[in-house]
Amino acid sequence: MTDFTSIIARHGHLAVFAIVLMEAIGLPVPAAIALVAGGAAVAKHVLPFHTALFVALAGMILGDVLLFVLGRYTGWSLLGLLCRISANPEACILRSADSFYKRGKATLVIAKFIPGINTMAPPLAGSMHMGFLQFLRYDLAGACLYTLAYGTLGFVFSGFLSVITKTFVTLGHGVETVVIAALVVYIAYRLSLVWKNRVYRVVPRVQVEELARRIDEGADNLLIVDVRSHGYYDADAFRIKGSVRLEPNRLSASFQDLPKDKQIFLYCT
Repeated sequence: MTDFTSIIARHGHLAVFAIVLMEAIGLPVPAAIALVAGGAAVAKHVLPFHTALFVALAGMILGDVLLFVLGRYTGWSLLGLLCRISANPEACILRSADSFYKRGKATLVIAKFIPGINTMAPPLAGSMHMGFLQFLRYDLAGACLYTLAYGTLGFVFSGFLSVITKTFVTLGHGVETVVIAALVVYIAYRLSLVWKNRVYRVVPRVQVEELARRIDEGADNLLIVDVRSHGYYDADAFRIKGSVRLEPNRLSASFQDLPKDKQIFLYCT
């Protein structure tokens, strides 16, 4: 918090804009802390409220719109890239998609409060071909809620934050040691998750040409299953001839109804 407060004090609106924008595009920067520090700066009359709110929303919306547009034109390849830092990339994408299935477009309103989904929601909405103006309305509502929540927290507890800042400065190296130790523990935890989920990174695959040949030959011992998540928003999407549609958030139940005497091939987005 000390570093963020000093940055806000020196660079003001530019610091708030840059930090919020970096988190919005997926960089590991804690925008919530910047918003709390910005709220405290408003309470101490370092920043005007209306301009601080504007630059925070501008940075957030700019980053979200950028990811929305990229998601529209790059599909789920961008989602895979954003999930690289996740222990299990496929689970990262499916968890975000599952939130859309359960809550619909309202996911965009609460997404910023949910780690992992906050960055994934805009490109996911783009890949699902959500209307731009519709996306903008929901995303703006979520950005306002997120900014006001953490900004208000910093404004109300500005005095308490000053005490914490002075304590950090007094303790000096002791706090740095604790932070470094916590960072080491966190990295070790993430590595353990990567090791635990390594088996999910190896997915058996079949070449498109091979499967197409078997279909042309009239093989009757195979079943092709369409599990593309974007089918929820695009019911008219083209599918492989003869394939059946299964919603990806209901796979566990649907698998029980699949035939046991056929080879089953899944294809997703």
